Amino acid sequence: MAKLYFRYGAMNSGKSTLLLQVAYNYEERGMQVLLLKPGIDTKGGDEIVSRLGVRRPVDRIITPDTDCRVLLDEEMKKRHLDCILIDEAQFLSVTQVDQLFAAVMDADIPCICYGLRSDFQGEGFPGSRRLLELSHSLEELKTICQCGRKAVMNIRRVNGAPVFEGDQVVIDDSATVEYEAVCGQCYLEARRAAGCVPLEHLEEDIPLTRQ
Repeated sequence: MAKLYFRYGAMNSGKSTLLLQVAYNYEERGMQVLLLKPGIDTKGGDEIVSRLGVRRPVDRIITPDTDCRVLLDEEMKKRHLDCILIDEAQFLSVTQVDQLFAAVMDADIPCICYGLRSDFQGEGFPGSRRLLELSHSLEELKTICQCGRKAVMNIRRVNGAPVFEGDQVVIDDSATVEYEAVCGQCYLEARRAAGCVPLEHLEEDIPLTRQ
């Protein structure tokens, strides 16, 4: 039975790089993959771009109006698919995750989603929350905070200064907006230094890995 996978991590944990490596591994064995990403991620246009400089065009862009079940049905009429790979999956809607789950079950094709678990305010993205609820397999992709601890949070910096208010989605393709992966302790210290109300119940290391 095919599975829905969610591989999540903080910024700079290698999500896009790993996705492109998985695509290469499938194709090296003569298999076919479908690469997708939400259109709200304007960074790279219609390409998946890793921070190592590796890039590749996607097969389809998922818009807010896209019915993922219809999209996959259309693609499966064109060619046999062995795997579906989705970058920046946190930007999917709850309904689109439900559609992917049903498609994976009915078509028996594995779907591997890569994305963030939470935003710069420590709040979960709707798509990520639904993936955490429905995925058969959860895997945390790890990276390191500047202090050496495991990074689990993301700080948004505007012109170099950390900010903790604003829209949930601001793509870091601007010279003024950057994101930094940090541990829970460094995140709380940055919030307090900025005069923000601390997150009293922040858990730095939530065991979410499921086999």
